[in-house]
Amino acid sequence: MSQLADFQNEIYLNGLADVRPDLPTDLTKLEGLAASKLSATSFGYVAGSAGSEGTARANRDAFDRWRIVPRMLRDVAERDLSVTVLGTPMPAPVLLAPIGVQSILHPDGELATARAAAATGLTTVLSTAASHTMEEVAEANGPGSRWYQLYWPKDRDLAASFLDRAKAAGYTALVVTLDTFTLAWRPRDLDQAYLPFIRGIGVANYFSDPVFQKSVGGPVTDANRQTALLHWIGQFGNPSLTWDDLAFLREHWDGPIALKGIQHPDDARRAVDAGMDGVIVSNHGGRQVDGALASLDALPLVVDAVGGRTTILFDSGVRTGADVAKALALGAQAVLVARPYAYGLALGGEAGVRHVLRCLQAELELTMALSGHRTVSELTLDSLVRV
Repeated sequence: MSQLADFQNEIYLNGLADVRPDLPTDLTKLEGLAASKLSATSFGYVAGSAGSEGTARANRDAFDRWRIVPRMLRDVAERDLSVTVLGTPMPAPVLLAPIGVQSILHPDGELATARAAAATGLTTVLSTAASHTMEEVAEANGPGSRWYQLYWPKDRDLAASFLDRAKAAGYTALVVTLDTFTLAWRPRDLDQAYLPFIRGIGVANYFSDPVFQKSVGGPVTDANRQTALLHWIGQFGNPSLTWDDLAFLREHWDGPIALKGIQHPDDARRAVDAGMDGVIVSNHGGRQVDGALASLDALPLVVDAVGGRTTILFDSGVRTGADVAKALALGAQAVLVARPYAYGLALGGEAGVRHVLRCLQAELELTMALSGHRTVSELTLDSLVRV
């Protein structure tokens, strides 16, 4: 029987000793608290989205258009939220989405996130644009499960080196982000003239890489730091990539591969035809294309196109356990959560991330049980109504 919902009882029992949670259990309240704690530049970078931020709003609005229909007398005494996704066993269908430059939120950054993920048994997906190297994060994650997210650089040797290092450090699946070969027009960052990467934040995997170092004349020091930053700018994304280039990934990665940023059914079909193991329906949390389709609206289209032929994951706009349940009912095998744990990191470091993850899992289990579902597989389109 799942123990995830027991977090609720733990909180109530602590109340007998007049101990209350340090952070809200309504995860939608974290953003406002983080805004009051972080600098305008750091908060804007995490909370901001492309253009008028219409896509980010659409992501949230899409969840409100689907409502859960509770069913009664269905024996939900025994619950099991566990799943296996791309070969990775998970206690619940929730992963920590790749978020870069986490040190702007807390000095420990991705190290704290990796420790919290391991403590809760969840899988963390490390961004190429991390503030700490993939080896350091793997050490912090210890026996936990971890995937690696690739921002595909122009230099193929550098891309291959990233993949080799990730394999050696125990990352078991590869997530390739397709929608961010260049940064979008993001007014919150532009108004502050703030980009962490050109300030040397979020480039740890690059600066520590032997192929990158060879390109800038050796290990990155104060003497060649400006050269290294300029080289990073030239390497970050590759807008010339096509579907034919996916063969390169198979040559250099022998584990599961999921493509992140899929919104169109035809792109999902092409991913399957190219031999990819999964797709992640995502619009990058609204950070790349303003006025784009909400990810939750794209999910059923992708499921209809390739459901049953590949693993489908969902990302963008998830804030609550109910959100997770809705995405699962619409056909996702698992869901990636991002901003809530980022705000938890900003407000409480490792403990803050752990709090967010425990709240999310407990709320998911309770939502499922109270709506008449014992397992993730029982969540289907019949569990929802569109309003």
